[in-house]
Amino acid sequence: MTDTLLYVALVAGLAALALAVFYARAVLATPQGNERMVELASAIREGAMAFLRREYTWVAVFVVAMALLIGLLLPDGLLRALAYVFGALLSGTAGFVGMRIATAANARTTEAARLGGIPGALPVAFRGGAVMGFTVAGLGLLGVAIGYLIFVQANPDFGTDRAAEIITAIGLGGSSIALFARVGGGIYTKAADVGADLVGKVEAGIPEDDPRNPAVIADLVGDNVGDCAGRGADLFESTAAENIGAMILGVAVYAIAVAAGWPIPEAWIFFPLVVRAFGLLATIVAMFFIRGSETEDPMNILNRGYWVTTILSVAGL
Repeated sequence: MTDTLLYVALVAGLAALALAVFYARAVLATPQGNERMVELASAIREGAMAFLRREYTWVAVFVVAMALLIGLLLPDGLLRALAYVFGALLSGTAGFVGMRIATAANARTTEAARLGGIPGALPVAFRGGAVMGFTVAGLGLLGVAIGYLIFVQANPDFGTDRAAEIITAIGLGGSSIALFARVGGGIYTKAADVGADLVGKVEAGIPEDDPRNPAVIADLVGDNVGDCAGRGADLFESTAAENIGAMILGVAVYAIAVAAGWPIPEAWIFFPLVVRAFGLLATIVAMFFIRGSETEDPMNILNRGYWVTTILSVAGL
């Protein structure tokens, strides 16, 4: 039973990543619009990628330095350092994927709305956002589940307390990337937003986000690096840390139960991963209910998916 439940978490994580790839391909297959739309979208994507490359270059230096300190100063340093780097890589990947698909979906959503109204635009926009959502959730679940396999099941002589301390380094790695990505991207996006508004609306007297204002490109680049890349890394850290924190509580409960002679299975430790897995599988099913007509309120379409997710999650739990 223990192995079966753990495999549920692994399968759910892989299914989430597979759906993210499917939606990314679907978004990229839609038309980008006219030449002007492609030009603006390309400028935003180029600026966002340039910012992210520079940011990740400096963050990589910090991650390497932290990994060396962890490896040299802490017990089980090498394993903790590897877990730390593993978490940092997953967090950075989540942010990168989210921003990359967001900069690809913007013009495509506009073109879909122009050609087909709400029924055409909603799937493109929603799938573009779902790529980051499923990437974050899938990588978070897989990262902690793989950490459990490597540091707990593959090393039974470690003991639950020692293994839990090593797994915690995965969350620390995610936190390191989230800190820089969220703060750095947030500062950039707010500075660019205020600068664009001052130049455009105050000095030139033109509407917000007017393409005649070159600073708008920097503003929209900031929206992507702060609200997509930064938030993607931040959400990965949050979900991974929640899973790990709940697992640590499971370690404590398991230790108390063993000391008292209660027949509690070791599966209690990774039960939070199982809960997350069923929620993820329920969300995957609910995604196919996100559709509607031109006359239907878009919020009703989204709420339908929300309620399908909720009902299936409760049933799975």
